[in-house]
Amino acid sequence: MERAEILSLLEVINQQVSSSVLGGMEEEYEELESMGLVTINRDAVQWSAAMTPAGNAYLGHD
Repeated sequence: MERAEILSLLEVINQQVSSSVLGGMEEEYEELESMGLVTINRDAVQWSAAMTPAGNAYLGHD
């Protein structure tokens, strides 16, 4: 994933506090999670992603 794509997804997650992982986007969110930028809550019926401190720092919102 390119930096612009990463920043775009992180901005959406940051604005929503927690972002639903929509069908077809699992791979992108899992990539962000593997980079340590988000955590995915898989316990709920609808998975959601939340920013980590590293994700906030990546956006410059630390």
